[in-house]
Amino acid sequence: MKIAVPVVDESLKMAGNAGHTPYFAIFNLSGGMFKSFTLEGLRANPKVAGEDHHHDHDEHHTCDHDEGDIEHIKAHDTMADTIEDCDYLVVKMACKNTAKSMNNVGVKLQKYNGSEILAPKILTELASQFK
Repeated sequence: MKIAVPVVDESLKMAGNAGHTPYFAIFNLSGGMFKSFTLEGLRANPKVAGEDHHHDHDEHHTCDHDEGDIEHIKAHDTMADTIEDCDYLVVKMACKNTAKSMNNVGVKLQKYNGSEILAPKILTELASQFK
């Protein structure tokens, strides 16, 4: 099973907004009762290519684009295509367009409400949720 976590950089600090993360850390899950996570690598988020990466990835962003904004929806779809081989995307927040694009490629969203900031520790906290 593969799990994507939005991260700021190689430090694996989770980005708060999945749609505006610069990278996705891809982890492989193994084990039954005792699960373990192995980092496969980082994938760049094509949706934010060319954006200023110095903004706060934890800031609240309302995605208020309507169904007529084809370019914006396409950007979300491109992001989803990047991690379509994953089973889950762990999120602190994700807009309706991110949720819809992920659903379209079969990636389930797993909400994280905890206080941990590093992806490996977050996955350990959520281990029982991945089925």
